[in-house]
Amino acid sequence: MPQPTSRDTPLFTVTADTLVAVDFRPRVRDVPRPAGPYRRLFALPGTRAFTAGNLIARLPMGMFGVSAVVMIAGTRGSYALAGAVTATGLAATAVVAPWTARLVDRHGQARIALPATVFAVLGSLALLLCVRHGAPDWTLFACYAATATTPNTGGMSRARWAHLLKGDREALHTANSFEQAADELCFMLGPVLAAFLCTALFPEAGTLVAAVLLLTGVAVFTAQRSTEPPAVRRSTGRAPFRAPGMRPLLGVCLATGAVFGSMEVVTIAFADAQGHRAASGAVLGLQAAGSCAAGLLYGAVRPAGSARSLLPWCLTAMAALMTLPLLAAGLTGSLWVLAGALLVAGMATAPTMVTTMTLVQASTPGGRLNEGMTLAVTGLLGGIAGGSAAGGWIVEHVSATAGFGVPVAAAAAALLVALCTLAPRGSSNRSTDSRSSH
Repeated sequence: MPQPTSRDTPLFTVTADTLVAVDFRPRVRDVPRPAGPYRRLFALPGTRAFTAGNLIARLPMGMFGVSAVVMIAGTRGSYALAGAVTATGLAATAVVAPWTARLVDRHGQARIALPATVFAVLGSLALLLCVRHGAPDWTLFACYAATATTPNTGGMSRARWAHLLKGDREALHTANSFEQAADELCFMLGPVLAAFLCTALFPEAGTLVAAVLLLTGVAVFTAQRSTEPPAVRRSTGRAPFRAPGMRPLLGVCLATGAVFGSMEVVTIAFADAQGHRAASGAVLGLQAAGSCAAGLLYGAVRPAGSARSLLPWCLTAMAALMTLPLLAAGLTGSLWVLAGALLVAGMATAPTMVTTMTLVQASTPGGRLNEGMTLAVTGLLGGIAGGSAAGGWIVEHVSATAGFGVPVAAAAAALLVALCTLAPRGSSNRSTDSRSSH
């Protein structure tokens, strides 16, 4: 029988009554596909554990405000009182949070965050008892102000990623994108869960569950000591607020927060005017869903340029997309068309916040990262409060449709701040660019 002369040709032979084919070609094993950016991120030891704890602790951040409003308004019959109490808590947080973050930087996350959380939880439980037992109104303000010691869990998580991924720009970009998507997810699910608990069980249920989740999450998070960044007792850097480039970034955060706050109030008012107030939470959830999806996608791609050069483009996209809800409300008057517009408009939010937080990290002096991140969050909270007030005023004095112009104006203001104060203008800005790329 003639034999094949090439290894690529199988050999055929016969044994008894059986035809046998032998293939001498080399076996090539399937080459495994490279792991995706998020899989590589969570392959690092300890990252899954601290992320799980942080997500549990972060969910209540979207629950406390809604729970307090429903609980106080439901038992005292006054939305004005409920709004004043929550506004007082917001103002107290703006003052106390940076100091709490400074202590975290100096003494470590575990030593400060857990006691601060216990104090904040006691304030929430005291508020619950005062509401339930008819205590004087002033006690509600005092109790809710005590919750201002709640640590910035999102900032502490980002500080851990910055510590673990030092020098790896692409991995840090993915981590920041994941954290922003987690923020959006928690603020999307938190209000829905709070409203369900307060209405399906009893008015105080939302606050009670949120307090338990916060304490449990922070306890799990701070127990992961292997990934905790080292404490810096005495930082040689200046205060983050005085660091070069930080104040313009806080201005961007303030204007961006106004986008969020005004959009929430105006959307609720528009849904109420259409006779669908109960659907407003789901409609706003679509905006958060769009932002969450965009954040995960943004983290999976490689950024083409420095954060400083990308921020104006992100803000331009946000300002442009924020016109969609205004057009949807003005041209159609349909809540469902508005819902689709919010889904698309939300897709510019996460990339903008990821890029802004990356610049905040780059501008914050060493050893004070938690304080710097908390300052950014404080700016956002201040913007949310101002945006809520502006949106409510336009709704009351003009119309709900006209109110959608407030987010557009706020996004344009953020873009203007970035263009006027963050554009490269010499060596100092090139230095910041260099820091953001490392």
